[in-house]
Amino acid sequence: MRIVVALGGNALLRRGEPMTADRQRENVQEAARALAPLAMDHELVLSHGNGPQVGLLALQAACYTAVEPYPLDVLDAQTEGMIGYLIEQELGNLLPFNVPFATLLTMIEVYPGDPAFANPTKFVGPLYTKSDADRIAREKGWAFRQDGDSWRRVVPSPRPKRIFEIRPIRWLLEQGVVVICAGGGGIPVMYLPDRDRTLAGVEAVIDKDFASALLARDIGADLFVMATDVQGVYLDWETPDARLIRETTPGELKTYSFPAGSMGPKVEAACQFVEETGKRAAIGALGEIQAIVDGDAGTQVQPAGV
Repeated sequence: MRIVVALGGNALLRRGEPMTADRQRENVQEAARALAPLAMDHELVLSHGNGPQVGLLALQAACYTAVEPYPLDVLDAQTEGMIGYLIEQELGNLLPFNVPFATLLTMIEVYPGDPAFANPTKFVGPLYTKSDADRIAREKGWAFRQDGDSWRRVVPSPRPKRIFEIRPIRWLLEQGVVVICAGGGGIPVMYLPDRDRTLAGVEAVIDKDFASALLARDIGADLFVMATDVQGVYLDWETPDARLIRETTPGELKTYSFPAGSMGPKVEAACQFVEETGKRAAIGALGEIQAIVDGDAGTQVQPAGV
């Protein structure tokens, strides 16, 4: 099968962990142990999150005041390379030497008129106290929202419309390459409305799951998996009545409500992929990835009547 696996942020950094290179490598090693068997039996494409890494780079850049901090699209490109390097190396340490890998910087088009630009909602970077968030907002003009007991920067999250590197991604898959792409939702770019056919980066973050669903559709994936740190989609989450949805359809999922900041985008992305392709999507724990692929774990989303 041709499988797209979107790795949740827990594959790189878990909430509250120090953002060190060693800790990220340890987490990638754990992810690689789960993913390596898939790469032996299937065509594998990986995407991943990058929010904490982008935030850390922005903080480090702020310490050097001789130049303005780099914009988010440039930081996206930096983190795609950095994270792809770790994934390639740790998977390569487990797989036969002749298995090829490629990490692609992936530009994804968004539209200037997307309503998300008027309502920043996407969390990026580390946690702050309220006083620090207020100070940084005054200094840099960033928007912040509360995240639990802390505060985090929020940026627009426009919908992905087109993956510019889709042709080389398809070609690499045809050559048997394990491809790592669309990291962090890809690098958001748009054609400037006042300059004919001029492409430019955007201070925004495309939701990783929406970008991965678009990727899976455009490469003709047989299965789209969103690997996270829970067993699947739950109803009445964090209550005594919580129950896992094992098998479902897009129509059934749309009758429920899920948090916009966590499971909501995953559910919507799964429904989008299934409705557009007639193929299967799944949401579940990275440690159960083989059983998820086999259809025996996670939340399995299939077209009605299958």
